[in-house]
Amino acid sequence: MTNVYERADFDSPWKEILEAYFPQAMQFFFPETAALIDWERPYEFLNTEFQQIAREAEQGKRYADQLVKVWQIQGEELWLLIHVEIQAQKEDTFSKRMFTYNFRIFDRFDKPATSLAILCDTNREWRPSNYSYNYPHTRLNFEFGIVKLLDYENRLQELENNNNPFATVVMAHLKTQQTRSSPEERKIWKFSLIRRLYDLGFQEQDIRNLYRFIDWVMILPKVLENQLWEEVKQFEQERTMRYVTTGERIGYERGIQEGEQAIILKLLKRRVGELSPELQARIESLSVNQLEALGEALLDFTHEADLVNWLETN
Repeated sequence: MTNVYERADFDSPWKEILEAYFPQAMQFFFPETAALIDWERPYEFLNTEFQQIAREAEQGKRYADQLVKVWQIQGEELWLLIHVEIQAQKEDTFSKRMFTYNFRIFDRFDKPATSLAILCDTNREWRPSNYSYNYPHTRLNFEFGIVKLLDYENRLQELENNNNPFATVVMAHLKTQQTRSSPEERKIWKFSLIRRLYDLGFQEQDIRNLYRFIDWVMILPKVLENQLWEEVKQFEQERTMRYVTTGERIGYERGIQEGEQAIILKLLKRRVGELSPELQARIESLSVNQLEALGEALLDFTHEADLVNWLETN
């Protein structure tokens, strides 16, 4: 059961943070693969190519997937499919889906992809890593790499001392899970993680990027959120920040976003009728830029299917 202090959709912040710090993500979660990559050469997110292979995927589920082209140190091209599994429970079809995506990439683009998964669920026993079948004359064993965020629970001190942005991401994710029924404790941890960004000496843009992730996943009741913001603003004033503070900037962005959401939802209900809770949650997860794009597109909508198709491709 979803807690009232949980957001319904986590894929947007994961996608944003993976795009902002892709090399650091690979070095943090999959160092063996990262060691093969020539990071001096530019890498490319293959969003169009991924949409082509994911279009027929299950409707109604959302995943933070990235298909990325990198170059190996030996000079060869390598495609990486990074999947972030944000479902709250084990999923029996997960391994098959990992295989299906891998095969679709090979079939459509003639490119073998390295498939990697980051598992964010709370089931300690669920560790899918292969899909196989075995018949008298046909056999398949497809293996893929996984990391389980729960495994970092016993490595918090190591995370504390690590300045890789994904140490902060993992800590925010774990503390969100651990404080589901304790908003006061979550507030303490949220402030601690925000303060840590400054203590580690992150640059202004890095602080904002990571603040956005922390703020998204560690949602608080309004009263505690307001208290936290006052503490953050006071803390930033004590540090004599020379730029518009992170708290003020995020608050401004959030105000714009929430205002646009209300308008978009009202217009959508007029165009396609009452929205399901799931569709409403998906719209609430969109960024400001995505909301603006949806505001233009919805003028052509006549049925709910038009909205679903737009969300699947954007």
